[in-house]
Amino acid sequence: MLLSPSQPSSFFTSSAHAQSVRVVPEGNRYKSQPKIPYASSRRTSASKSSYDAKFDKVLAVLKRDRRLMSSIKRVSKRYGIDPIHIVGAIVGEHTYNYDTLDSAQSYYVKALAYAGIRFDFELDGEHVDTFVLRPQFDRCRKDHIQKSSDRRWSCYEGVWNSKFRGKKVDGVRYPKKNFNEAFFQPLYAGQSFGLGQLSPLTVLKMTDRVSRQSNFRKLQAKDSEAVYKATMDPNISLHYMAAIIQDAIAAYKSVGKVDISDNPGLTATLYNLGDPWGRAAKFRRTGQSWPRENYYGWLVNDRIDDLRALF
Repeated sequence: MLLSPSQPSSFFTSSAHAQSVRVVPEGNRYKSQPKIPYASSRRTSASKSSYDAKFDKVLAVLKRDRRLMSSIKRVSKRYGIDPIHIVGAIVGEHTYNYDTLDSAQSYYVKALAYAGIRFDFELDGEHVDTFVLRPQFDRCRKDHIQKSSDRRWSCYEGVWNSKFRGKKVDGVRYPKKNFNEAFFQPLYAGQSFGLGQLSPLTVLKMTDRVSRQSNFRKLQAKDSEAVYKATMDPNISLHYMAAIIQDAIAAYKSVGKVDISDNPGLTATLYNLGDPWGRAAKFRRTGQSWPRENYYGWLVNDRIDDLRALF
């Protein structure tokens, strides 16, 4: 198409920008499923089940629970994403990283069970809000970092991993645990909770994004009960799941220059792995044609017709 000289310059700028972002094709890049981690196979063996059985079970629960499916569609619309992305994340989590999904109602019950329990996000009696006042975290106090919950908590996490994890600092030996394990597991050693298998740290990272698009107030680490409610209550956790997926799509579009919104296997992979902005930058540096799914996302793409049939 030939353009007349009267076309505004902004047309060329926006057109060039649009062309710079390539849409990732549907489906898997790997012909066969990447290796499943040992921890997942161990959990599945311990429950005397199989991946196929767990997949079929969670699919049956979703098919039966029209209230949940309605909520998924409603929340997805609010965050501007295809609901298949949330379904893919739920199916992946309950096929590989959790025993099974009996019913969504069980999570409402668990959320109520957590209500009123007092606990704090701390390590050896020191609250995380106090811990991050140490000088090692000075770079995290820049205005542009503090204004974003995702940047702020990601920065704290990065400093913990580089300066404290498994190290001796000022005469104190710190555990060789990740930031979430060290500070955000006051009840038991589980990594994640609820329908979306969210961690409290992930919830704190996403609270600004959720608050902008929902009626929920921003969460703070000092209000641990509210943070755990967000991880456990499907009425709230679905918003955080949508925000995580929305953030991953934005990261790969902005940094990786690819649009992954038509590939639920990739959004499921990033939901599973985390750190979408860092992974998008790494993908761009590799020069690969397309990002690739992991074992978790591979299943979502491989069984996409079954998942689509839920709608």
